[in-house]
Amino acid sequence: MSFSVHSIYQQVFKLWREKRIALFLERLRPRQSDVMLDVGGYPDVWVSRPQPVARIDTLNLYPVEWNPSVFPSHSMRTLVGDARHLSFPDRSYDIVFSNSVIEHVGGWESQKAFASEVRRVGKALWIQTPAFECPVEPHYMAFFIHWLPQGIQRVVVRWLTPWGWIERPVRKEIGRMISNTRLLKKRELKELFPDCEILTERLLGVLPKSYIAVRKDDPAPAR
Repeated sequence: MSFSVHSIYQQVFKLWREKRIALFLERLRPRQSDVMLDVGGYPDVWVSRPQPVARIDTLNLYPVEWNPSVFPSHSMRTLVGDARHLSFPDRSYDIVFSNSVIEHVGGWESQKAFASEVRRVGKALWIQTPAFECPVEPHYMAFFIHWLPQGIQRVVVRWLTPWGWIERPVRKEIGRMISNTRLLKKRELKELFPDCEILTERLLGVLPKSYIAVRKDDPAPAR
């Protein structure tokens, strides 16, 4: 049962990711000469399709294995770093892309640091995050749990969510997951990305499922 639920969960999220990347290509229209930074991403997301830019750098807190000789048609690098404190110069990437990462960097101050850094480094931006307003919490695959106080979440997440049933986390893992997951409201994303258009992805065509902060390349530097 757990394996079946987990498999369905993975397939649904893969479908949503594919639709989101198609939207990314349509809205930002990356050029073959562009260099892109994927914050929190992995090479396997991009090797299943023709590479839309000249090079993709993925950035994570820990090393990610990548053998470029296996995919000679793709120019990619795996970097280690903290998106809240990027070491790159201003506007050093044509595009900064990030999918479901900003909600995991910590509290509001950490999210502000993340937003400030990607705005500084990227000429164009595509920053996606799940919507707090959606009744389904995507990490736990459960209804309403993210609307509860953290103290109550710590009690119920293990036994009343599919994530708890599938992963069987211990108390320390539950605490870390809850402490490091902060979904954003639309008004908060607008505050973090004042120079971006905020797109809304919807569940069943009605409920806000996630938000995407989009900024096309602007010759004026972000402030």
